[in-house]
Amino acid sequence: MAFNKENNSYTIAFAAIMVIIVGSVLAYLASALSGKIAENERFEKQQNILYAMGVNENEGGGSVNFVPTDRVEAEFSKYITEQLVINGDQITQNDEAYLIDLKKQIASIKKGETAELPVFIGEKGGNKYYIIPMYGKGLWDAIWGFIALNENMVVQGVYFDHKSETPGLGANIKQRYFLDDFIGESILSNNQLKGIAVAKGNNDPENNIKDDNEVDALAGATITGNGVSAMIRESVNLYKDYLETIRVN
Repeated sequence: MAFNKENNSYTIAFAAIMVIIVGSVLAYLASALSGKIAENERFEKQQNILYAMGVNENEGGGSVNFVPTDRVEAEFSKYITEQLVINGDQITQNDEAYLIDLKKQIASIKKGETAELPVFIGEKGGNKYYIIPMYGKGLWDAIWGFIALNENMVVQGVYFDHKSETPGLGANIKQRYFLDDFIGESILSNNQLKGIAVAKGNNDPENNIKDDNEVDALAGATITGNGVSAMIRESVNLYKDYLETIRVN
C-alpha cells in the first residue's frame, strides 16, 4: 500500500512517530546515564570543596587544576575530617552533608521553613579549615562556590562557579587570578562579621592590602562582581551564629 507523502496526515503521523522515537531514546539515555551523572556531580562538589581549602593540582600562577576524579574521593576522606549539618540550634554530623543542595535550603529559609546548612571541617599541614558553601545570583543566572576560613576569620581559599555568565567577563570569577585574590582577606570589619566586596576603584590591583574587606573588580563585569559580593555577605550572615562559635578573636 502506497502512502501519499504530500498528504498532511502523513506529515503529522511521521512527525508524531519521530517525536516518540527520539523521546524514547532520550529517556533511555537519561536513565542509563543517571548513575554516572550523579557520580560526576559528587566528584565535582568534592573537588570544589577541596580546592577552596587549597587541596588541588595548581602549579605556579597558572590555571585552576582540581584533584583528578580518580583520586578525589580518597583525598576528600583524607582532608575533610568532619561534615556538619546546622539545623536551627542543632548541629549534627552527616558524612554526606556535601550532597545537600544549598539553593533548596535557602528557598526554605525564605519561606520561613527549617533548613539544613552544611559545614565542612578540613585539616591540612596542622591547620584547620572551616568551609561553607555559597549560592547567589550573577548577571544572567546562578553563581555558587565555597569559602574556607580559619579561626581568625581569614580566608584560606575560595572557589566560584557560574551557570551562564559572559565569557571573558563575568565568567572570569572562576579564573585562578581572581580566586587567588581572596586568600588572606578577612571577613571581619570592626570586629564584626562582614564579608568581602568585589570593588571597583579598589586601588589595590596587586591585592597587597588584606584588611580592607575588598578585592579588585573584574573589568567589564560589575553586576557579576556585585553578585559575588552579595553572595559572600549573605552566606556569612547565614552562617553567622556558627562562625561566632569558632572565631578566636
